[in-house]
Amino acid sequence: MPARQGKLPVLCGCLLGLASLPAFAGPGLAGDSADALAAPGSVTTNLVAGTLPRASEDVQFASDVNQQIIAAATALQAAQAPEQKEEGRAQSLLKRGLALLGTPYRWGGTTPEGGFDCSGLVGYVFRTALGIELPRVSRDMARDGEKIERTSLVPGDLVFFGRRGKRVDHVGIYIGEGRFLHAPRTGRDVTVSELDTGYWSHKFLQARRVAGLGSES
Repeated sequence: MPARQGKLPVLCGCLLGLASLPAFAGPGLAGDSADALAAPGSVTTNLVAGTLPRASEDVQFASDVNQQIIAAATALQAAQAPEQKEEGRAQSLLKRGLALLGTPYRWGGTTPEGGFDCSGLVGYVFRTALGIELPRVSRDMARDGEKIERTSLVPGDLVFFGRRGKRVDHVGIYIGEGRFLHAPRTGRDVTVSELDTGYWSHKFLQARRVAGLGSES
């Protein structure tokens, strides 16, 4: 029994020595990361120093590509957003206005229930559709916004008329294709009229574009 006890430490020492050689370093490590190290280390150290950095580089590269794609898509959306936004605003304006067709004219009227005069109709449509407050009367509306040539009209622009000369006393909303929405006069309802022919073509004075409605709307 004493002889066996004396040989046991020697045998353990031999086994520990053999374990430090590359052939006993463990499957998958002896021929790659373990041999590349200047000094032997643990399995955890070998994984961190050998395999993990390369995997991290691949992940970083993929992340960079994804970020570039996302950035490009975001830039494209931002470039298209103003045009899409303005188009949507003009459509909302016209939808609200055309829904009021048939509402009776009433001098001083500003609501669907009470009727509209010309400026009351225009002010109501802009306020409820876009949250834009316009001056109460047509002659004051004709001083706001950007002046537009008749040939450059787009839906949503305001068109102004002088029924008794060169002074603005009537306003409507251009809806496209040479037509405009307005509340004409006592005894008539909110309607659509021709701008390029007939009575109103000869009474036209000017057009204005309200701030917030672009040329692409």
